[in-house]
Amino acid sequence: MKPSPTPPGRPASPEPPKSPGAPPYVPGHGLLRGRVAVVTAAAGTGIGGACARRLLEEGARVAVSDAHERRLAATLAALEEEFGAGAVTAVPCDVTSETQVRALFAAAEERLGPVDVLVNNAGLGGTARLVEMTDEQWSRVLDVTLTGTMRCTRAALALMQPRGRGVVVNNASVAGWRAQEGQAHYAAAKAGVMALTRCAAVEAAPYGVRVNAVAPSLAMHANLVKVTTEELLAELTAKEALGRAAEPWEVANVIVFLASDYSSYLTGEVVSVSSQHP
Repeated sequence: MKPSPTPPGRPASPEPPKSPGAPPYVPGHGLLRGRVAVVTAAAGTGIGGACARRLLEEGARVAVSDAHERRLAATLAALEEEFGAGAVTAVPCDVTSETQVRALFAAAEERLGPVDVLVNNAGLGGTARLVEMTDEQWSRVLDVTLTGTMRCTRAALALMQPRGRGVVVNNASVAGWRAQEGQAHYAAAKAGVMALTRCAAVEAAPYGVRVNAVAPSLAMHANLVKVTTEELLAELTAKEALGRAAEPWEVANVIVFLASDYSSYLTGEVVSVSSQHP
């Protein structure tokens, strides 16, 4: 496959590592050239980090955000080295704070220009049986995963709708459709993200703004491995028809599609990024 052109003076972006059985990495094709994107929870090795890289490879200028400032700084340094300081900026943000959310979008627009794309990736998991779950556990997951997505979507729509353009892509989960023991708070939050996506899409459509979501099943990355037992990962992987977990960049590919003009007639949809069978 012929790689996409690389701007003069900049080396081609290295391909991220992939697991055995994963397909070849797909090069960028300039699908988002000239756009400005904001990605929440973009530090580290998960879907957010992969998404930021894919958006940059497709020609967007990207504001990466995360509540973990040290990891965010490391992510910014790595992306600047590959794509140049003018292509990416970083803004620390805890999506549970309305003040910080507003500051995120203000900084992104000041540094990069009008925001065209928002990727709501921030979310919080955890495992607790419902009968043992505390109010604090429930509220914390809902505040980050669902209300945080609402706060960022609200801020983005306030900027996008007057301009008559823009795209929001939310990160939901198959957990919003399928029951899993110990995940009542997370599943409820992700089901809420799906409902929020549909309602926001209906409201934003008259303004030329689209809102969609992805629902991954299992995307393997270093942080997930640290907080999940080998037994559970093996159990989840066994449910995948392809016999493996997704690479984070495979989920990011679908997010890029939803952010691009190739999905111009899609809004209010939740796209399953999964090979999971019942």
